Amino acid sequence: MNTDTASGTGASEAGTRKPPDVMMIRPSRHTLPEDVFAITIGVALVSFGVFLFQQAELVVSGVAGIALALSYATGLDFSVLFFSLNLPFYALAVGGMGWRFVIKTFCAIALMSVLVRTYPALIDIAALEPAFAGLIGGIMIGLGLLALFRHGAGLGGINILVYWLQSTRGLRAGYVQLGIDAVILAGAALVIGWQGIIWSVAGAVMFNLILGVNHKPGRYVGVS
Repeated sequence: MNTDTASGTGASEAGTRKPPDVMMIRPSRHTLPEDVFAITIGVALVSFGVFLFQQAELVVSGVAGIALALSYATGLDFSVLFFSLNLPFYALAVGGMGWRFVIKTFCAIALMSVLVRTYPALIDIAALEPAFAGLIGGIMIGLGLLALFRHGAGLGGINILVYWLQSTRGLRAGYVQLGIDAVILAGAALVIGWQGIIWSVAGAVMFNLILGVNHKPGRYVGVS
């Protein structure tokens, strides 16, 4: 009888115990210094990738791509265009993601506007192959955006929309952005020609693959 009772108790305890492989992992909250460091590094990487695209007269995706195409066509300053075109999207960010995201994103956009304008004064590129600019620039943009997304920030415009769709609908950021980018790049072909579009597309594929593979819902448990 004692054996039966012990077995019943053991079975009951075993039934309530969660297997190690399905136990919930509690998210680890990023500290403010961690957010500042990661967002700064992320913006620096994205900005340099955009700088490479700019020097090779390529276009990147999102609002930055629209700003680059307009700057090539009109001669207007990219940084001013990029900062201004992002302003209407903050309303979506406030309603969908809150003030914390808006503040981080606003700071990231402001810093990127400054860095892209500053790099030409710090770096003199005599020759730059479009293939190198597209592929390496795309990798840098992808890694930079990955850092920003994981610390609750974006770079405005399409990034805000993409981040909102992943946060509220569970859609993968990289694949959603890839579809939107296709429309932007098709329009930019009127400005830079199809040869430039080929390497711009190569860069877009690179950084969207980085996001699609590494920024899946539920894979990263850190929160900001």
